[in-house]
Amino acid sequence: MNYQGQAINVSMRNEVAELQFDLKSESVNKFNALTLGELKEVVDKLKGEGSVKGLLLTSAKNVFVVGADITEFTKWFGVAAPELSKHVLDIHRVFSGLEDLPFPTVAAINGFALGGGFEVTLACDYRVMSTRAQVGLPEVKLGLFPGWGGTVRLPRVIGLDNAIEWIGIGKQHRPEDALKMGAVDAVVEPEVLREAALSLLQQCIDGKLDYRARRKEKLDPVRLNETERAMVFATSEAYVAAKAGVHYPAPGIALQAMKKHVMLPRDEASEIEAGAFAEVFQTDAARSLVGLFLNDQTLKREARKYAKQGHEIQSAAVLGAGIMGGGIAYQTAFKGIPIVMKDIKVDAIDLGLSEAKKLLAKRVERGQLQPAQMGDVLNRINPTIEYAEVKHADIVVEAVVENEGVKKAVLKELEGVVDADTIIASNTSTISIDTLSEVLSNAERFCGMHFFNPVHVMPLVEVIRGSKSSDETIATTVTFARTIGKNPIVVNNCPGFLVNRILFPYLNGFEMLLRDGADFRKVDKAMEAFGWPMGPAYLLDVVGIDTAHHAGKVLAQAYPDRMQLDFKSSTDLMYESERLGQKSGSGFYKYEKDKKGKPKKVPDSEALELVNQIGSASNDFSDEEIVARMMVPMCIETVRCLEENIVDSPVAADMGLIWGLGFPPFRGGALRYIDSLGADEFCRLADRHAALGRAYEVTEGLRSMAAAGRRFFD
Repeated sequence: MNYQGQAINVSMRNEVAELQFDLKSESVNKFNALTLGELKEVVDKLKGEGSVKGLLLTSAKNVFVVGADITEFTKWFGVAAPELSKHVLDIHRVFSGLEDLPFPTVAAINGFALGGGFEVTLACDYRVMSTRAQVGLPEVKLGLFPGWGGTVRLPRVIGLDNAIEWIGIGKQHRPEDALKMGAVDAVVEPEVLREAALSLLQQCIDGKLDYRARRKEKLDPVRLNETERAMVFATSEAYVAAKAGVHYPAPGIALQAMKKHVMLPRDEASEIEAGAFAEVFQTDAARSLVGLFLNDQTLKREARKYAKQGHEIQSAAVLGAGIMGGGIAYQTAFKGIPIVMKDIKVDAIDLGLSEAKKLLAKRVERGQLQPAQMGDVLNRINPTIEYAEVKHADIVVEAVVENEGVKKAVLKELEGVVDADTIIASNTSTISIDTLSEVLSNAERFCGMHFFNPVHVMPLVEVIRGSKSSDETIATTVTFARTIGKNPIVVNNCPGFLVNRILFPYLNGFEMLLRDGADFRKVDKAMEAFGWPMGPAYLLDVVGIDTAHHAGKVLAQAYPDRMQLDFKSSTDLMYESERLGQKSGSGFYKYEKDKKGKPKKVPDSEALELVNQIGSASNDFSDEEIVARMMVPMCIETVRCLEENIVDSPVAADMGLIWGLGFPPFRGGALRYIDSLGADEFCRLADRHAALGRAYEVTEGLRSMAAAGRRFFD
């Protein structure tokens, strides 16, 4: 049998058919409608091919199959569950048809086999894996679970308890783990993968391996008695619930489906899986997380486009050492770019180097880095107090203290030292790029490059375009950010830029709650229950009360109508009392070292007494009211940034909040959160709080959008 398609090719070698995935329209193989359609056609043809004695599945690309085409998922949101379940069962029948072929099947996994790409290999009798490949079922990260036979076949292949963990966590697995678990049958070097898979297939054809017995295990119910099943599920339910949390329903729905179908034969189990998959598709978390994935891909494509306009960075420099400068130096050197770290104080340089050494030592301790590699990274950091070392850098990131006067003095001095084509970027978090550029004679090569702390953890870098920044400057800075492993978003200039401008209405909402008698501990709990990684009081302690105090003043001056508070805030009181958060050991909470030496927050009665100075009589706000008063001004400011073209799309606005602030991913971002409520309902919610000030005032654009029934995301 021979077959030439746009996604699949089939060729014969003696009595063996080779089904090769090769999606010609894409750089990787994925299961889109085209691929699935061709797979069905091929499987149907193979059923009647009496000359075929065995089937080998391979890939023509450096991946096997990376999974389903997520872009095609969007059309299924909002589709009634019975219709979606029927569609999923159609895919089940294709995979089951592959599994039921009247001859043995072996998959040669040369690269990533994820999601549906791994599920199709589970439908084969045997799996051989390259040492460079990875397998896994990561669907829970999209708010879904493996619905093309994954929950049915995997428990029968690696055991129920292991399958629950694989499906519930969504981790990708390296060859040694996959082999140990029994998910694959052999691991070989890439150059002998095809031959090893063919050899295994020949053993099946010759009767040396009983592939029919192997296949029967996947067709029959899971081989556990009632007591064993009960023990596995009792243990797993608590484990899955603890790992997933209340906002991520997919692992729990998958577990309940498995609970129903593990004692059923394959086809009946498939019907239950398909129904549960259709159910999880109806959840807000799935819609938001799939949207998040697509947004991520969109912004990364846009960043790649910038690379064509700019040029690569071969060397870099950072001015200002300390924690931030050390973090930038570490991140740059770790990604292979030599960097000069300059400061006027030797103590600051020592601090920066210490920060880099600490981060590298942790990687060595975890086995993620060899000691020799640590030395290589450190050798790429050139500490100095002299400008001469900075002169020929391709880009210099100014990261001195967040003070307009100091930054202007440093930038003016720097411009007189570096080469004419060196890009100068300021790591400012709030100060206008146009204001800083006033001291430069060539502002075209100047822009903002705002890193978030801690640099090695936070994925976002805001690249801020000043009114005079050239396209080449922006493009090259974006390319640099990508090269050092960050996700850049280009924003237009304004005080606070995107993320901090949106953050402070949220923090001011917190301050007004305390003014009106709320307990900051309850506010923290309510916002953490909403999905934030930490509540606002804890966040202020982590960021640093002094940092927040200073940034708040800058933004209040820039947007006095909605960010200027008319009362002394809790942040003001903490700052005046030198309670600066984790860095000083006390803020809203007190901080003690845990067993690993990390700061652990504990209640502090002094903080309560201090905050009580600004509040009226105690007021027991409901969690719903706390969330509304915190989220409404944040969402409205996000809308303002979009309407004022600070960012050019809802995608960039929402991803900036997720990458830069840890906005709850399952909610998708501020604009998608408005969509989830409905713009009209959000406007009514804001109107109910209009007396709190202009920060709660809906823009005319949003009100018009609500009246027309439009959304930010279709």
